[in-house]
Amino acid sequence: MTVPGFVISAPQGRSGKTTVSLGLCAALARRGLAVQPFKKGPDYIDPSWLSAAAGRACRNLDLFMMPQEALVALYYRALAGAQVAVVEGAMGLFDGVDLAGSGSTAQLARALGLPIILVVNATRMTRSAAAMVSGYQHFEPDLDVAGVIFNNVAGGRHESMLVHAVAEHCGLPVLGCLPKDEGLSIPERHLGLVPQGEAEVLQAKIERAERLVSAHVDVEATLLLARPATAPRPAREPAGQPSGPSVRVGVIRDRAFSFYYPENLEALERAGAELVFIDALGERSLPEVAALYIGGGFPEMFAAELEANAALRHDLAQAVATGLPVYAECAGLIYLSRRLHWQGRSYEMVGALPCEVSFTAKPQGHGYVAATVVEANPFFPEGQVLRGHEFHYGRLEALGQENLAYRLERGHGIGQKRDAIIYRNVLAGFTHLHAVGTPEWAGRLVAVARSAAKDGGLAAGAARSVSVW
Repeated sequence: MTVPGFVISAPQGRSGKTTVSLGLCAALARRGLAVQPFKKGPDYIDPSWLSAAAGRACRNLDLFMMPQEALVALYYRALAGAQVAVVEGAMGLFDGVDLAGSGSTAQLARALGLPIILVVNATRMTRSAAAMVSGYQHFEPDLDVAGVIFNNVAGGRHESMLVHAVAEHCGLPVLGCLPKDEGLSIPERHLGLVPQGEAEVLQAKIERAERLVSAHVDVEATLLLARPATAPRPAREPAGQPSGPSVRVGVIRDRAFSFYYPENLEALERAGAELVFIDALGERSLPEVAALYIGGGFPEMFAAELEANAALRHDLAQAVATGLPVYAECAGLIYLSRRLHWQGRSYEMVGALPCEVSFTAKPQGHGYVAATVVEANPFFPEGQVLRGHEFHYGRLEALGQENLAYRLERGHGIGQKRDAIIYRNVLAGFTHLHAVGTPEWAGRLVAVARSAAKDGGLAAGAARSVSVW
């Protein structure tokens, strides 16, 4: 595979990585190149922006959730038809889950064998910037820090001092110096950037980033620094054939529920699912499906609209009560609860799960999750180890004595180091999983759907009672 690529990283978060990554993806795509974007880490929102900028679906790369060989295979697989790869890092270059930097952007760049372009916030720095860049060059000498882009540059004199200091002390090319641009600030929510699909006006931000990068970064010189990954390509993966007939699996996907990794949906289809997308804000009835997948999102922002669609909520509650298999992550758990409490108001939700959810001012869980399955449930065998992530401000209230499937070695989950409510044929927790890191997930969900379809017929409204485990 000869597709060249590079990693965009920084000394610390909020240095301008996303602005540079968006601008470069858009600028390269405008030049007629097929740009494949990647985002390091567990993230749904930045990838939606990178996808819009590049015109290709962004893929996540994460060495905590994915074995390295699987991650490398994912990287090469995503490059089909691409001409250049742009990988946006996360946090600072060497920041990982421990003091060894495990799972860091540096470790990712090393695993793939890609050069690094360092984005440095130059606010109130001149010659000191060279000392910083030099430190990042030599902290882990086997990395290839190939170039620098400065952000928040005050003017011509500031730019000249930065460029000459790095040239003299680091021997690296300064590929560009971006001026301060308050117009590039992107509105944020408590989970990060506003999802791209929610506000078309934010497309203007991508266009502005492209203009800024095209005007102040040498895009051609940056492209010349890209090189093919040196990581050995894993043996060709078998295409995989469904182990049975296709089966209809519902996926609630709309403005309120938009957090789905592309690989999760693709894995379900490879396993034999015919995906049926459902708009919880607009559709008044549950279509005929044999199982349901509800991902993450912002149900609190659309709580009034979700509450107003009482017909679909009733259908879902009846389907769960009569045995519909449902796998739900975070927002899905919240939606299936009885009520959502947010900003002094309460909203009726589906009412399928015997709990309520209150939103707090501070995160109730944020970061990676390491879990072991300790209770019988429809989707995972006891003893299976899962690696995922969580980021939620929701706290469960009025939860009874329901069994919780996961014991957490890392993470918060529902609380007391447990996560994932088991209720009838529902498994609903705050943990998000990625199909590349948990390859059994899709096949098991589809197998459960087939069993439900065979034993009880397709669920729609008040489905017949079935038990699949």
